[in-house]
Amino acid sequence: MSDTDSGYLTTHVLDTARGCPAADLCIDLYRLEGERRTRLARLRTNADGRSDAPLLAGAEFRAGCYELIFQAGDYLAASGAPGGFLGDIPIRFTVDAPDEHYHVPLLLSPFGYSTYRGS
Repeated sequence: MSDTDSGYLTTHVLDTARGCPAADLCIDLYRLEGERRTRLARLRTNADGRSDAPLLAGAEFRAGCYELIFQAGDYLAASGAPGGFLGDIPIRFTVDAPDEHYHVPLLLSPFGYSTYRGS
């Protein structure tokens, strides 16, 4: 059985201002349980703006509240983007069907961002 035979979590970061994937952007993944916040993973996006493997999969991917912290400010500064407006971008979401694929993309520019549950 592979990790993707059950539910799993992926992400993808696109730099919409430059029209390219956001490569080498640092992301932290946390599980939130009441007041407890546990870091589950730290990774950097690859050349396609993705992780090389699911962020969380199999038995580790269970129902509950999670948070992705995208270190956008560092990425934008390194890319030469103007401003310095954005820093870390937290995206908090709930997994209620851990047998499904959850994809949480980030569309990023120097002065704004958006996200959604992708496929």
